[in-house]
Amino acid sequence: MRVGFIGLGGQGAPMARRIVEAGFETTLWARRPATLAPFADTAAKTAGSAAELAAACDLVCLCVVDDGDVEQVGDEVLAGLRPGGTIAVHSTVHPDTCRRLARRAGAQGVRVLDAPVSGGGRAADEGALLVMVGGEPEVFASCRPVFAAYGDPVVHLGPTGTGQIAKLLNNLLFTAQLGLAADTLALGGRLGLDPDGLGRILPRGSSTSFALERVVDAGGTLERIAGHAGALLAKDVRLFEEVAGASPAGAAAPGPAQEAARAALRAMGL
Repeated sequence: MRVGFIGLGGQGAPMARRIVEAGFETTLWARRPATLAPFADTAAKTAGSAAELAAACDLVCLCVVDDGDVEQVGDEVLAGLRPGGTIAVHSTVHPDTCRRLARRAGAQGVRVLDAPVSGGGRAADEGALLVMVGGEPEVFASCRPVFAAYGDPVVHLGPTGTGQIAKLLNNLLFTAQLGLAADTLALGGRLGLDPDGLGRILPRGSSTSFALERVVDAGGTLERIAGHAGALLAKDVRLFEEVAGASPAGAAAPGPAQEAARAALRAMGL
């Protein structure tokens, strides 16, 4: 399979490098040519445009920033991708963005998978990203060897859009857990416990979570996390609320997880 990759940021670049190192014929394109420089010593080829990249590929992976980028770059890719090709959207966006792209692509005989990832650049380097995929099962099966270059586990969840819903649920729960962790550490301080000592024991007990570890590493509060990731978390919580609000009555009624996530965002000033 010939693979194209667009979006060579902090997470996309190591994903693309893993694809190259796995032996797939890989073509890269970037709006910022400087992001191509680290690949000069690899077997990856480069293209002059997204459409040119697509014309040379069977699978094009998009790891761009937001819905607008997916719409724009996705259409540029469709201008070059031949029937039978596939677009995989690794960005975290609204499920409807992927569904609209899938409808446009389907008219040209092109398939779309929504395949958001979780874990960050370090996990991508290690081939340990969580890859959550929505789309046709047979298309997923054909693309899975590429996803496995940077993902473990790689999980199919249902039709187009379900990968995005899973990612939004992941980030909703993570945001809620950040708030609960910060509240718990603050409660311990008010009860007279040594903050450093509490920060050492809670991550070693049954209460541990990735969110708790991040809050402890950030000094026990949400301030540093808000500056680093707050805007993205707020975007994803609000995207989830849009999805939930459009679901059948009662299917995704607001519950404790949403309330806890909202409270965490308020604590971050978002």
